[in-house]
Amino acid sequence: MMQRPEKVSVPVYTAVDREIFLTAIYPMRTPAVLRGVSLGPCLDKWTVDYLKKNGGDREVKIHVSPVPQMDFLRKNFLYRTLPFDVFVQRAAETKHPDFFISEEESYYLRSLGEDPRREPADLRKQFPGLAEDFSIPGFFEPEQFFSCVFRISSCGLQLWTHYDVMDNLLAQVSGRKRVVLYSPQDAEHLYLSGDKSEVLDIDSPDLQQYPKFVKARRYECVLEPGDLLFIPALWFHNTLALQFGVGVNVFWRHLKAESYDRKDPYGNKDPVAAAKAMQGLERALQALEELPPDYRDFYARRMVLRIQSSAYSPKPEGAVRGCSPTETLTASDAKTSVPSSQISHQD
Repeated sequence: MMQRPEKVSVPVYTAVDREIFLTAIYPMRTPAVLRGVSLGPCLDKWTVDYLKKNGGDREVKIHVSPVPQMDFLRKNFLYRTLPFDVFVQRAAETKHPDFFISEEESYYLRSLGEDPRREPADLRKQFPGLAEDFSIPGFFEPEQFFSCVFRISSCGLQLWTHYDVMDNLLAQVSGRKRVVLYSPQDAEHLYLSGDKSEVLDIDSPDLQQYPKFVKARRYECVLEPGDLLFIPALWFHNTLALQFGVGVNVFWRHLKAESYDRKDPYGNKDPVAAAKAMQGLERALQALEELPPDYRDFYARRMVLRIQSSAYSPKPEGAVRGCSPTETLTASDAKTSVPSSQISHQD
């Protein structure tokens, strides 16, 4: 039997405040589910009818896919525009009397800024009537704020595996969502094309086509309404809506402001220094093309060794504290309290 990717559950913390997050959780630079953080009255209010009424009829650009598993690399979806209230109604349905492709098509909204090419999304600007119900957790300084992204998914919709260059909190307001994550140090096993993985089916991957994928350790959690998921920058993540769901992503700049591309409204362009380094690498590889194959191979290997010795960080034995690298845990197994004198254990 062929080996399957290793699985570890993301730990769950309760009674987390700003101080505990910044001192006990954030420095670990690993994903964490935060349970019991106040998100405001949105948890009770944001029903389908309430969203339709208070979100209004402003037009929104949405993804429409004939299949639930969306693939950004091969673009197996369409971009369409609908009034927000009409979109919410369709996304909440399992079959659609009105449709673009088929009556079982899936919908996904990732809110945009007023000028999508220049301005990041901000729930407070695009949906002020709904923003009053949502409280942004105060786990970072106000001047670090980058964007507040409204997300709505049809039941069953799965987004491709990708990474972001900023830290973020994913707040699950309604519905349940499975999130699978992979460490930045497993990038070499994910068959990347830019910031996205070519492995579309992470649950039943084609290991003949992607044999190294089995080496990528899989971190997993299921978010319930009211849960926050801390996703550190560069951690790959893949989401699956187990129900019709509404969520809000809050991104913030944790590096110096000048580290980021100022013309990036989505917050997913590589930092300026990283982009320059990648451009330099491309020039170096082009230079190697002038050499015979055996010389090219030799100097390419020297380049790899140089990068490893000067830039790689040591890989931790167990990235999630308290979890053995070989254990497969359930969500309940991973519920954690740190430190015990300040943070409550979730029963």
